Amino acid sequence: MGNIQHYITSRQLNPTIWLVVILLLLTSCDRNRLTQMEDDGIILAFGDSLTVGVGTSPATAYPSILSELSGHAVINAGVSGETTSEGLGRWPEIIEQTAPQLIILLEGGNDILRNKNHQKIKQNLAEMIEYAQEKQIEVVLIGVPAKNILFSVAPFYNELAKEYSLIYSANLLPDLLRDANYKSDAIHLNEKGYHILAQSIHEMLIAKGALTN
Repeated sequence: MGNIQHYITSRQLNPTIWLVVILLLLTSCDRNRLTQMEDDGIILAFGDSLTVGVGTSPATAYPSILSELSGHAVINAGVSGETTSEGLGRWPEIIEQTAPQLIILLEGGNDILRNKNHQKIKQNLAEMIEYAQEKQIEVVLIGVPAKNILFSVAPFYNELAKEYSLIYSANLLPDLLRDANYKSDAIHLNEKGYHILAQSIHEMLIAKGALTN
């Protein structure tokens, strides 16, 4: 961006070049934005027990709260205990069945707990993301903590977000799981925790342009 600005200020540009520069600047500014949801647009919440809402009731799982906050249908496609290999297996079918405009992907915790190879987890998630992007469906990625006492996010989530230019939250889930006030057990949230998860995702979708206030 600095090189472009220097070029603009130090040279006289003809109108055609000005137009190209403006388009480049707009593209750069918008690359971390989401398409605004259509009025009847569907959000697919895909993942494992944290999406199901283990530790609270279905009515207070994060997809239910997010639906109330956003005014959009949010389909809870969570499966307790699911690994990314299993998730990848059902990914195309659930997308075809639900036709979402936006997917919130929160998956990988069970692989990490079972000491699965991180490169394989990343590959499975990458295949999910690529499939969705080929279908012109935007994906929001929620990072999952690695298996450590600090609950820091597993590094491959950062890599995926960068490689696929995803809207991404690295700290939301780790921060909640560090605080016993928001947990029902060692790896699941309680009602308060899921409510904060939903609120935070809702605010992120507003900030990134998918939803309006």
